Amino acid sequence: MITIIQRVTQASVRVDNKIIGDIRQGILALVAVEKNDTHTHVERLFERMINYRIFADDNDKMNWSLRDIEGGLLLVPQFTLAANTHKGNRPSFASAAPPEYGREMFAYLQEHAIKNYQYVQFGEFGADMQVALINDGPVTFTLTVSGG
Repeated sequence: MITIIQRVTQASVRVDNKIIGDIRQGILALVAVEKNDTHTHVERLFERMINYRIFADDNDKMNWSLRDIEGGLLLVPQFTLAANTHKGNRPSFASAAPPEYGREMFAYLQEHAIKNYQYVQFGEFGADMQVALINDGPVTFTLTVSGG
């Protein structure tokens, strides 16, 4: 699994001109499922997202996690993160999960997130989404979890 996490002061996602997810201070996470990902990968990635220390403490050091600040988490599916862009002028999506498996794994991520974190919102798998954010810093990281 691959995710881009961005520390935000606010973020939202719209589908058909309706806001379906909206957070204030927290993390916007763009999430790609790869074809060999499992529930264990989903759980590990989720734990990394909410415990990754990217928020400033009282000394302005990145020592606090999303869980520490009780910030919002906006999870948005984005299969294009799984693209291989190493050669040519067109991305290859050979490592991306097939659509139905990606949908299943993102649904599992949603279920797991709801059970384990209070402040979570979601984008919609397969939808044409418009994502808006104010990146705080900017602070952006790529997190990956794989079966190796």
